[in-house]
Amino acid sequence: MRRAPILVALWLLIAWAQQSAAQRPVTAVAAVGMTVADMDRSVEFYSKVLSFEKVSDVEVAGSEYERLQGGLGLRMRVVGMKLGDDMMELTEYLAPRGWPVPPDSRSHDRWFQHVAIIVSDMDEAYRRLRAHKVEHASSGPQRLPDWKKNAGGIRAFYFKDPDGHPLEILQFPPGKGDPKWHRPTGRLFLGIDHTAIVVGDTDASLGFYRDLLG
Repeated sequence: MRRAPILVALWLLIAWAQQSAAQRPVTAVAAVGMTVADMDRSVEFYSKVLSFEKVSDVEVAGSEYERLQGGLGLRMRVVGMKLGDDMMELTEYLAPRGWPVPPDSRSHDRWFQHVAIIVSDMDEAYRRLRAHKVEHASSGPQRLPDWKKNAGGIRAFYFKDPDGHPLEILQFPPGKGDPKWHRPTGRLFLGIDHTAIVVGDTDASLGFYRDLLG
């Protein structure tokens, strides 16, 4: 059986109706989306290893979804996973099946995307990932150098989920990152800080994401 492709999408919550021309069309990012090959395996990984909570589980098919995605005979299982206030949508294409992540994928390939998850304790989070035998993408947690003004002191580690999707855990030092990441919670995995994609032309992408979508 083929594994699913690395078709990773940002699902944008769009409010076009009854808006003036001066208003920006995009109001929020609703969820980060990932395509997975085995939904049960992925739900177990994200819930048991990374503390996501499954909040929805639906199976969809029909002409509306075929027109939306440009394919015939689509049937998908879509699961919503929540971490803190943030959502991730996992999609398994039951039909047709897709290709797996290319085994020689690199971080500067155009299809590369990663999701950054904030942790309250990098050392404890890394021990937990090691205990679950995650695949390393970097050699271990790294501290970003102080000469990087905006990023100095941040600790980061890259690893992969069961489908080979790159994931990152981050810990912000005091005074950096969103203030919500520094609130006492008692939780190890706190939420999604960002998702990052590789582009071919930074100026063109800024024109699209910043200037057109807002």
